[in-house]
Amino acid sequence: MDEEQSVLRWGGLAGIVGGILLVAVFVIVGVFVGPDPAEPEGLVMRFPDVRAAHIVEEVLYLGVLALWAIHLLALYRALRATSLAPALFGSALGIMGLGVLAAGALPQVARTPISDLYHAPGASPEDQATLVLLWQATQGIFDALLVVGLLLVPIGVIALGVAMLGAPAFGKGFGWMSLVVGVLGVAAGVVLLIDPVSPIAIVSILSLIVFHIALGWKVYSLSRA
Repeated sequence: MDEEQSVLRWGGLAGIVGGILLVAVFVIVGVFVGPDPAEPEGLVMRFPDVRAAHIVEEVLYLGVLALWAIHLLALYRALRATSLAPALFGSALGIMGLGVLAAGALPQVARTPISDLYHAPGASPEDQATLVLLWQATQGIFDALLVVGLLLVPIGVIALGVAMLGAPAFGKGFGWMSLVVGVLGVAAGVVLLIDPVSPIAIVSILSLIVFHIALGWKVYSLSRA
């Protein structure tokens, strides 16, 4: 029993801390990076100036995803006794989605060599134009990972919401909240499939922050019951 309570306690805290850290990531981006330039070339040109901020942002973001994976495992542990199938499938899909997001969490690894070549003293305008295209192609890969992750995670949240509806410890409120968060996330993901540059991704991300903080607190409270 003590080990089970420990899983719930640390899993709940992981969800809460992950949500708070992601808010901090948005603050870092807003303060130290700012809005993206209108032209793709501007992204490459200013990269050395914002590289340090991006590194901090991306490391924190990767940490958020790891913490949320721990939280989903704790949710599965809390729900499996009353709703095994949706709890198992929901946590599996959610962790799969987080894994896809984690695969695209460190774009600096790909961007840095491109930026170094672009800013090299001997780079010609033709070379720089080619590197801008390469930058865009690379960004497209990371965008694809983001869209897939933002589709899989909300589907997992929907399944977890179904599990919560059958779990007296969570109640209908958390179950329906999870269903709403999941549906909003899936809808945002579908829009991103149609229009990858749509800002609607923020809807999915904010809803996931709410989900993990609220359910993190709930799971943590169960560890103290």
